Amino acid sequence: MCGIIGIVGTRPVAERLIDSLKRLEYRGYDSAGVASVEAGRLERRRAAGKIRALEEVLREQPLGGTTGIGHTRWATHGGPSERNAHPHIAGRVAVVHNGIIENFAELKRELADAGHVFESDTDSEVIAHLIDAELNAGLEPVAALKAALDRLEGAYAIGVLIRGEDELVMGARRGSPLVVGYGQGEMFIGSDALAVGPFTNRIAYLDEGDYVAIDHDKALIFDAAGAPASRPVRVVAASAALVEKGNYRHFMEKEIHEQPDSCQHTLSAYVDPIERRAAPPHGFDFAGIERLQIVACGTASYAGLIGKYLFERLADLPVDVEVASEFRYRDPALRAGTLALAISQSGETADTLAALRWCKTHGLTTAAVVNAHESTMAREVDVLWPTHAGPEIGVASTKAFTAQVSVLAALAVAAARQRGRIDAAEEARLVGVLLEAPRLLAEALSAEEAIQALVQDVAKARDVLYLGRGAMYPLALEGALKLKEISYIHAEGYAAGELKHGPIALVDEQTPVIIIAPSDAAFEKTASNMSEVIARGGRVILITDPAGAAHAPEGSRVITAPACDELIAPLVFAAPIQLLAYHVAVQKGADVDQPRNLAKSVTVE
Repeated sequence: MCGIIGIVGTRPVAERLIDSLKRLEYRGYDSAGVASVEAGRLERRRAAGKIRALEEVLREQPLGGTTGIGHTRWATHGGPSERNAHPHIAGRVAVVHNGIIENFAELKRELADAGHVFESDTDSEVIAHLIDAELNAGLEPVAALKAALDRLEGAYAIGVLIRGEDELVMGARRGSPLVVGYGQGEMFIGSDALAVGPFTNRIAYLDEGDYVAIDHDKALIFDAAGAPASRPVRVVAASAALVEKGNYRHFMEKEIHEQPDSCQHTLSAYVDPIERRAAPPHGFDFAGIERLQIVACGTASYAGLIGKYLFERLADLPVDVEVASEFRYRDPALRAGTLALAISQSGETADTLAALRWCKTHGLTTAAVVNAHESTMAREVDVLWPTHAGPEIGVASTKAFTAQVSVLAALAVAAARQRGRIDAAEEARLVGVLLEAPRLLAEALSAEEAIQALVQDVAKARDVLYLGRGAMYPLALEGALKLKEISYIHAEGYAAGELKHGPIALVDEQTPVIIIAPSDAAFEKTASNMSEVIARGGRVILITDPAGAAHAPEGSRVITAPACDELIAPLVFAAPIQLLAYHVAVQKGADVDQPRNLAKSVTVE
């Protein structure tokens, strides 16, 4: 997900743009650039690679002016290079863009036939040429922007500068988020509150289809039809301290260790510790629905799979979990009485948002579990169930995942009570179990030293298998995803019972097999799987609790997490699998916080 910042300021803009872009690095990027207007001139500086490369360019070629735009790009159309880096300039116009313009090829041909010369391989450049063409036709800047937007198909957040307009930045959004920041004698646009966070805490979130023009004193906002619009200005919590690594080497390491707090903050919004009741915000009657349809992507989908186990076991509520990118394209058969639940850290994930909107158009009640409480998803659903993980900067989700599982666990308890599957005494017991989760998560983090002792063996592997039963199966999927996305080691997660149905053919002395198995009713069967692996020369790493460790097969290596109720086992056992992936990636020298080819939030399909 590319990052955007725009400033109409009172001080030199280049350093401020860089400061903001550094706060957007968590989104993932492969190039960066800035542009400014000064005394009628439009200039830009760009560089492939990290922001430090752009800073070197600026040292050699300083950029003046107090009004400018900046961008971190994650390549979609056109490879990572300086020529494809934003901002793109066409005539009088500079543009930064997050998203995908689906009809760019058609527009590019049309503009090229009219004499426009393109310099990049991107879809984004057509936006600059379109706006410039409308200016050449005699339109004023805001009207030219609107005319260009009417030609675009796809998703976008846009920032625009115009040569000769020293006190104007324009922006627009459709399918990708954009915010307006209100300062003292200066104004801002940005991808999110973190982008404008160094300058102001007064934020307005643009609605879908909005476009805006800012100067020193005001923001003129228009809706998709071109009518003047007013969007509420909110004071957001100061977050600067939350986006510093502190004493940790990486944001991911910091966020893994923040999980006891983020879990506690989240659960405190969903349970009443005095009455020992599950009391979710924005109350919803689960007794009134017949089925729960969860849509999500990546790590969030694995949180949803854990939710499926919990809802079906506790509340006797049928649950379907689907990858959002497949869901709406297969014409799913849904009926009245189904609650559509989206899960997303950012609340802007394009596939999940599209699936949610599909459900809404088909008459379903919609809900969302999101960490960004003012996101598009949060604003569009009927019921919002927020997580309280705080900003998650590392691309690989950790504390957002456990916060999502915390919400789903609390909701499952609430649903079980509402549907008459548990009584008040059992509800009180389960709430007590939930309240233990932050402490047990903290205890699980103490396994870090034991995990580090295993890292070298795993780091040498080309392939790794993860196995689990019950709710540990989706945790095995999540463990495999974490390892491959930050260490680049091929890893796969399987239900342990499926070992004999194919995956066992991969087992040899070079392939670590990581088995997540608390001492529950399925432990004995999982122990049998471990023995099968060891008998074939496989290297078993068992993640279990003290009782499981006491019965670990000879030849296995053990990581011990604290004993816990099965309701919160996915939370407690998440910490060891995250720490293992993290330390393997560090051992391999990988860029942990910004793994190659990945973005924090995927806002294009």
